[in-house]
Amino acid sequence: MTAKQISSGGRQSNKGNSKKKQTPSQSRSQSKDKNFRIHPHKLKNYKIKSNTAKPKVGSDEIRLNKYISNSGICSRREADKYIKSGSATVNGKIITEMGFKVSIDDEVRFDGALISPEAKRYVLLNKPKNYITTMDDERGRKTVMELVQTASKERIYPVGRLDRSTTGLLLFTNDGEIAKKLTHPKHQVKKLYQVTLDKKLSMSDLQKIEANFVLDGKMVFVDKISYIENKPKNEIGIEIHSGRNRIVRRIFENFGYKVIKLDRVIFAGLNKKNLSRGIWRHLTQLEVSNLKML
Repeated sequence: MTAKQISSGGRQSNKGNSKKKQTPSQSRSQSKDKNFRIHPHKLKNYKIKSNTAKPKVGSDEIRLNKYISNSGICSRREADKYIKSGSATVNGKIITEMGFKVSIDDEVRFDGALISPEAKRYVLLNKPKNYITTMDDERGRKTVMELVQTASKERIYPVGRLDRSTTGLLLFTNDGEIAKKLTHPKHQVKKLYQVTLDKKLSMSDLQKIEANFVLDGKMVFVDKISYIENKPKNEIGIEIHSGRNRIVRRIFENFGYKVIKLDRVIFAGLNKKNLSRGIWRHLTQLEVSNLKML
């Protein structure tokens, strides 16, 4: 046997009897065994890999300038200038930081007025009879919301109310500031009604109503009242700014008359021209501007 053969055989013998030296990758593969336990001293530095993505934090937040822009006040670029000048507050604190983020639950005000990132909607309905002015009814009666359900993707609300048997103009909006203005007594928003009575209204009673009077311990102020031209004397036009419940019906009932029909034909300067019963329309930009100036 040659020296080469002896040397080769020796290597073959050692290869067969000795254990393989583990590579780093092989060592790591064993660590994935179900019985593997990391040493306690190394546990703080050990990271478990996961295929599950971490949830995004603040995914429902948007930048303040976008929030203001979405509310319809101005562009984002203009909003940045207003933010720098201190015109915006979030939850009562003035924010001047560029890129500040807010959530839908935050109270955001611009120059003191509460704003919303939703587009403002203003819908005018010519309400028919036998619909109640409420969002829903537990008794299953028809509501005005059924008539305007396709008018806006934003949730809108009726401004004030008309009782079930009263017809005429009813405004819906998601603009809280406008709604508050139109219903608050101090703004004295005018409403004109066409009234049909069960009998002729005497001139003396018309004058008593026109002169104002006390009803249930409170003074009633009627802005205007008159017979409707070229109509029987039981058809009356009456303009008031009071928001008291069922006030028009109660005015005439106080003098011994029953209201057969009651139709609101003007509300806050808005009229029913070209608006059929049961039909709605969006306000024009001019009409919205006029409401804001009341």
